[in-house]
Amino acid sequence: VQLQAFGGGLVQAGGSLRLSCAVSGIILSRKAIDWYRQAPGKQRELVARVTGSGSTDYADSVKGRFVISRDNIKNTVYLQMNSLKPDDTAVYYCKIRGVPLWGQGTQVTVSS
Repeated sequence: VQLQAFGGGLVQAGGSLRLSCAVSGIILSRKAIDWYRQAPGKQRELVARVTGSGSTDYADSVKGRFVISRDNIKNTVYLQMNSLKPDDTAVYYCKIRGVPLWGQGTQVTVSS
């Protein structure tokens, strides 16, 4: 199983980015997927999750700004990030819930 997050970059505050998580080696359709982030000097935190049935949940800090979605045909999960703030600066990772595997993350930097 491999997970690859990409789509990060440098954006000004108020801007948007769309992250993708491409998964190989496992069929995602019934799996719950989480997006985490880790800012410098801070613990990794859960940002958003989507269940196999499509239910979603968000950290309070991103609720109303981020949207998680999935494309089971492409075996890919997305994180649409809007109204970005400097506090959103972090490395973002995707993870299959219950699978002890972290893929390569993608850096998001939001300038003020």
